[in-house]
Amino acid sequence: MHEKLQTPGAVAISAVAGMGGVGKTELAIKYIKLHQDKYPGGVCWFNAREQNLAVEVVRFAQLYMNLQVPQQNFRGEQLSLTEQVAWCWQHWQPAQGLVLVILDDVTDLEFCRDLLPQTNRFRVVMTTRLHLHPDVEEIPLDVLPEDKALELLTLLVGEKVQREAETAKELCAWLGYLPLGLELVGRYLAKKPRWTLAKMLERLKVQSVEDEALKPELFKTLSTAQRGVKAAFELSWLELAPMTQRVGELLSLFALSVFAWEWVEAASNLLSWAAIDVETANEQLYERHLINIGDEIGEYWQIHPLIREFLGLKLREREQAQEVKTAFAAVFVEIAKTIPKSITQEVVKSVEKAIPHLARVADNIIDAVSDENLVWLFWGLGIFYEGKGFYTLAEPWRKQCVSVVKNRLGKEHPDVATSYNNLAMLYYSQGKYTEAEPLYLQALKLLQSLLGQKHRHVATSYNNLALLYQSQGKYKEAEPLLIKALEIRKHLLGLEHPDVATSYNNLAALYISQGKYKEAEPLLVKAFNLWKNLLGQEHPNVATSYNNLALLYKFQGKYKEAEPLLVKALNLWENLLGQEHPNVATGYNNLALLYNYQGKYEQAEPLLIQALNLWENLLGQEHPDVATSYNSLALLYFSQGKYTEAEELYIKALQMRERLLGQEHPDVATNYYNLARLYKSQGKYTEAEKLYIKALQMRERLLGQEHPDVATSYNDLAKLYYSQGKYTKTEELYIKALQMRECLLGQEHSDVASSYNNLASLYYSQGRYTEAEPLFVKALEIAERSLGVNHPNTIIIRDNLQLLREML
Repeated sequence: MHEKLQTPGAVAISAVAGMGGVGKTELAIKYIKLHQDKYPGGVCWFNAREQNLAVEVVRFAQLYMNLQVPQQNFRGEQLSLTEQVAWCWQHWQPAQGLVLVILDDVTDLEFCRDLLPQTNRFRVVMTTRLHLHPDVEEIPLDVLPEDKALELLTLLVGEKVQREAETAKELCAWLGYLPLGLELVGRYLAKKPRWTLAKMLERLKVQSVEDEALKPELFKTLSTAQRGVKAAFELSWLELAPMTQRVGELLSLFALSVFAWEWVEAASNLLSWAAIDVETANEQLYERHLINIGDEIGEYWQIHPLIREFLGLKLREREQAQEVKTAFAAVFVEIAKTIPKSITQEVVKSVEKAIPHLARVADNIIDAVSDENLVWLFWGLGIFYEGKGFYTLAEPWRKQCVSVVKNRLGKEHPDVATSYNNLAMLYYSQGKYTEAEPLYLQALKLLQSLLGQKHRHVATSYNNLALLYQSQGKYKEAEPLLIKALEIRKHLLGLEHPDVATSYNNLAALYISQGKYKEAEPLLVKAFNLWKNLLGQEHPNVATSYNNLALLYKFQGKYKEAEPLLVKALNLWENLLGQEHPNVATGYNNLALLYNYQGKYEQAEPLLIQALNLWENLLGQEHPDVATSYNSLALLYFSQGKYTEAEELYIKALQMRERLLGQEHPDVATNYYNLARLYKSQGKYTEAEKLYIKALQMRERLLGQEHPDVATSYNDLAKLYYSQGKYTKTEELYIKALQMRECLLGQEHSDVASSYNNLASLYYSQGRYTEAEPLFVKALEIAERSLGVNHPNTIIIRDNLQLLREML
């Protein structure tokens, strides 16, 4: 096997083929133990039988190598899972050295072939019962030769083999020289020290005849060796205590992945089985080689596929089979219920081993899940992947939830609304607003019809629809929905509830978008205090509060107060969610923008690049957050005078936003405004004026007359007119901008300082020095307090005042 895998050139694929129980997996494990040092690029093991191999490869790359697997290509087209897998192989970490990939128990060779790595650094071992294609290097692992079978039997039962040499040979032959059969017989005889090999062989033959008489159709499908294993299994089975048998049957429901014994205990408790009997079952099953320890510390267990098949047959014969399935499913439904919407690394670690078993329940024993728990099962699977930003992996479960719930419960059921809502949330997270809106509306309409207007789920529906409208720039539609949600939640849940805090936070965020800073601040403070008291300091929602308070302070020009909050938010998100999460990208972006406002350009750029890379890889190229990242990076380059780089990114962001958000969106207006500033700085006044006016008209239309962004548009259009010597128009707009800013932002805001400076500069140019001086003085005082004495804008104002005083 090692010789085949070390051959250079094309990818070496060794298939350890053979029937169940022949030792394929054991051979692969032995090979790894002997030769793992030959693979400095790593050794990776995938169960290819029951789990979606493509999903497992992508998930492995994201969780364990911190790779940011892209969801879309450079053209904005959605990448298939197969394409994402190819990307994972191309970007494997570590980047150098041979890599060994084990695909254990392949059942669909053609599907696996499409997912194999295509570079020479990878060596792939597939264990399979299938006959392979001629172009696949194959190690046809057969049953043991007689001498090796006798050697194994001697290791298991000792001197009996020498004393009964001919019987030992007959026993090995009867078991088809299959290692699993020999293991089962050896473990059985270890519990029967007085038994001879002849007695063992006689019992096996009798058992086989009885078993074949009872299940002739089954026996036709088994090889000679597997029939021997079946007989050995039956003898071991008959030796088990009745409760051990029932526990064994329960084990047949697990996926072919490691499982925790506490899950067995939980199901047993629901079935009212005695804890001492369950513990005894563990010991008996292990002694007879029916289960094995699945990890080095003995926390998890595993079961051989062939043994699981036999145990499954026993369960199907049991009258109480459905009762056992129901208890098993209930255990994993409860695990699903514990998965919060805010997925942290700690949550991932606590539930990731349960995910394959959750998937088995969803795919194989969904009939055992109660009506009221259907949504919960799919919630767990969907939110596990969605919470980590693995949207492609979450979507099939969200869609399956809609289908299963509608088929089981009918179209007019609250859980159907919930499944619509959850799928819409996924689309919203991906920036697919067009797909999300009809689902949110369907959910709201159904909930109102079934539950009435004053219900918690209706409040959630209002909230989610409002967030969608806010993201689309539809602030007027969003506000009444958020207020309704808040009123219902306060009425039903009281003032001390996390959902009420969420409503405060979301309404405040909307007010910030509308420039209503005075209304926003008390709501943000309420949300922060509630979340901190109810959820503790170490929670993603608390990080969200830090972030939103910081944004408010930034918009108010309180940069000193904003910075430590943004740093706290970023640190919390990194610690709780890991480095590879969309919220962490948000943290990088927001902190960088603050640094840009403060003139800390060197600190801002690496953060913006990190944010862009994260968003592109996690959300794909076609997402509003990626457009935001382009815009933010362009702002930095503009501030640094890198106009060529800035223009390219501004145009890219504008095109993306128009495509994703539509023409009538505040973010589109912002991009027109930003491009206008750039063209004005380059002396392209005609192009700049058109875009300034377009941005101003859009902002007035979408945001209303009383908004800071409208004041900013007045201010910058005035700057353009000033550059063109149109002083009358300039003065009118400067005064309008100043009055609006003082009213909306207060006297101590850097934008107010900027307005005073601009108006003073106009008067200075016109020789109106007496009118200009007090305005420069006021501008300087405000700038020094809000920005600091060494900020570039403060220095400019100070120089302007100095020039004026030299003229007096």
